[in-house]
Amino acid sequence: MAPNSFYIFISYGIAAVCTCVTIPLIIAFCRKFGFFDQPNQRKLHHAAIPRLGGLAFLPSLAISFLTTLLLYSSITGNLNSFHISAVVMVLGACIIYLVGLLDDLLDLPATMKFVIMFVASAFMPSCNLVITNLHGLFGIYELPLWLGYGLTVLIIMTIVNALNLIDGIDGLSSGISIIALGIFLYCFIDLRNIVFSVAAAGLLGAVSIFFLFNVFGRVGRLKIFMGDSGSLILGYVLAYLSIKYTLMSERDIYSAVNPLLIPFSVFLVPVLDLVRVALTRLLSGEPMFKADKRHIHHVLMAAGLNMHQTLCVILALVIGFIMLNIWLEAVMVPLTVIVLLDISLFIIFFVVIYLVVHHRESLAEMMAE
Repeated sequence: MAPNSFYIFISYGIAAVCTCVTIPLIIAFCRKFGFFDQPNQRKLHHAAIPRLGGLAFLPSLAISFLTTLLLYSSITGNLNSFHISAVVMVLGACIIYLVGLLDDLLDLPATMKFVIMFVASAFMPSCNLVITNLHGLFGIYELPLWLGYGLTVLIIMTIVNALNLIDGIDGLSSGISIIALGIFLYCFIDLRNIVFSVAAAGLLGAVSIFFLFNVFGRVGRLKIFMGDSGSLILGYVLAYLSIKYTLMSERDIYSAVNPLLIPFSVFLVPVLDLVRVALTRLLSGEPMFKADKRHIHHVLMAAGLNMHQTLCVILALVIGFIMLNIWLEAVMVPLTVIVLLDISLFIIFFVVIYLVVHHRESLAEMMAE
């Protein structure tokens, strides 16, 4: 029997209520002590905005997760045993959460953040949460354990940094996370796993409420930014859920979907954007961690879209790739072909957008003359 929807709604509701209560308190705290995200030439907002909204995520998730599982255990009398990977994930999440908070408050050097994220990411493969099978991607199946360790750490750090660096406009990182959490919630329900269904539902409840404050809150009242404490913890938990789903899907004899397809499709847009920006900086001889206006949301706004239009286009792009890949998988297209097609479509998308940007700049120069 699939996990009872009652517990899913309970977990979602508790986290949503906790976040709804917590965020106004965080806004008041930021106003009292002056913790604002100040506008500058690189940022797109024009007023000082409280920046610690992501602080609500981990406590809300913890309260909803533990409360729901205690309720489930008391009613049903059974509960899946916790594995060491869950304990290690909690420890890593706490480290990531603390790093994000310190960065929001003290603006940590990028190198220091990178090193600490690497350490936290290395926790997962240390407890055998390791990707050791690429399921035919580029003709590769089984991987040596040592290579699987390195690949797993790379995947975790890529997802964490992709969600962190794409968090440049209202609702973008949280919107992508809502899509990802909704899909993983469905997948874990399909795999009949109550523990991870409840976890995904709890974080989904917290992020959904934050999304409302972030996108629809009025400046000077209830508007708040996520901050690194939020985007980093979202990336870390989503990376954990991705790897856990992949490993569980490998063992599910009823699953006909390639275990890598869903995680790849969900994070395709932010990860490819991260790779594109990093390569552009390296080819320009600039530091990889240099802050600039090269991310996908910056490019779309340079093409003439406003912030909400840009948000809708990117979220539609994420959903479009997911739907396309699921359809391609259903008609038996190999994963390698799907990956190459996605990359090609992503490149074509940017070629078109850059042509629009160039055309707008040319018109602006002509009018200036």
